[in-house]
Amino acid sequence: MKIITNEKKKKRNRRIAIISTITGMIILIGGLVISLRFPNQVTYSLLALLFGFLFAQIGMFFTNRWGRNPSTDELINQALKGLDQKYTLCHYYTPTYHLLNGPAGVWILYPYHLTGRITFKKGRWQHAGSAFLRFFGKESLGRPDLELPYEIEKIQKFLKPIFDEEIPLNVRAALVFMNPKITLDIDPAENPPAPSIQLEKLKEFLRKEAKQKPISLEKVEKINEFLAQYEQTSG
Repeated sequence: MKIITNEKKKKRNRRIAIISTITGMIILIGGLVISLRFPNQVTYSLLALLFGFLFAQIGMFFTNRWGRNPSTDELINQALKGLDQKYTLCHYYTPTYHLLNGPAGVWILYPYHLTGRITFKKGRWQHAGSAFLRFFGKESLGRPDLELPYEIEKIQKFLKPIFDEEIPLNVRAALVFMNPKITLDIDPAENPPAPSIQLEKLKEFLRKEAKQKPISLEKVEKINEFLAQYEQTSG
């Protein structure tokens, strides 16, 4: 498997995470000092609270997505180690963060580091407490039922120049849960629009998909050649 990663983007966003978090802490501490030493300066202390909280939220947002060690892309690389050379895994170069192309088809890998229980009912994935976690800058499940079609459309447009066909390329998406403590309670009868897969089962899932031959090897090679342009940039 060929792996192409935008290391510059990773480093830049990790720096943003660190700088935003530290800046938020400094402003919050400054606001506390103002409120204690100058109790009449309510406006300044409130502004410090507002901007400190804002920077802290930005820092947590970037830390959740870019500050993990090992990083999300490294975990995916390890989980898919052993796939043959017909696969190309591209991180942070395409309109979606993690794109896999190969005999199993074109896949958007949508990662989550959540714990707890995930269900799919009445057309929506659900995770208890996600709204509370989002308020405090923690990762939440969000609305993949709305987000994934948009991600798929972006990749279809991104790859359209490769082929002359008017029919959009069949691009699929999968929710990939990185934390082994996650519990997936998905009833197939509910017909979820995308599979929900634990990271350690992702390679097995892709190998089963490849046996169904969802995409011709000719298309696989064309897409791999298209993605290879980013290998020069990453090098």
